[in-house]
Amino acid sequence: MNEEKNENICMNTPLIGDKAPSFVAKTTNGIIKFPEQYIGQWIILFSHPMDFTPVCTTEFISFQAEMDDFQKLNTELVGLSVGAITSHLAWFRSIYEEINFNGLRNIIIKFPVIEDIDLHISKLYGMIHPNTSDTKTVRAVFIIDNKGIVRTVLYYPQTTGRNIKEIKRILIALQTSDIFGVSTPANWTLGDKIIKPIPKTSEEMNKKLQKPNKDVQTWYFTLGNLPENRIFNKIKKK
Repeated sequence: MNEEKNENICMNTPLIGDKAPSFVAKTTNGIIKFPEQYIGQWIILFSHPMDFTPVCTTEFISFQAEMDDFQKLNTELVGLSVGAITSHLAWFRSIYEEINFNGLRNIIIKFPVIEDIDLHISKLYGMIHPNTSDTKTVRAVFIIDNKGIVRTVLYYPQTTGRNIKEIKRILIALQTSDIFGVSTPANWTLGDKIIKPIPKTSEEMNKKLQKPNKDVQTWYFTLGNLPENRIFNKIKKK
């Protein structure tokens, strides 16, 4: 019975390339219609197990500290918890008045946080992992693009805080690939070389091999330069 229950929840998890499931919900910033009201923007949808927990507190402070940078990347942050709006707001107040994390204090949480008391959205997005908890979400992250398509899914256990800078790195890599038609190698960050597309025909392959240079290492592996300012200028225009 438990295996059947787990399977049903897993089947609900949106996969990369799927359209992000729609819902209407109460948040700390009012009602949102998701993801429709964000079409044209990217979204980081992330869940946390519950309010007033230490790891979640550090994540909220860190997300808020990076919020301006995310918005410069045409991206909005949306949080989710099984707690009620009143609980969210009380927790926000505590964060502002009492918490100093890595020199960050008096932080006002400005991004919306969803109320999901009945677990409807948590189950819709596969955020409940029954072998961990039937009532608390894992630390899920969904990166959703400006067309409402799921592009990345990340899961963290309840004990491990997320790396916000890594989430931002993935976001920039996705946007770079979309805009410039390139791929990004392992450990890529802004300023590193990108990977150019693999030739699709013999003619393209031979042409590439006839012009050898240090970036053309073999017919299927060619690196290239893509300046940071060019990437950001294009992302901002989007």
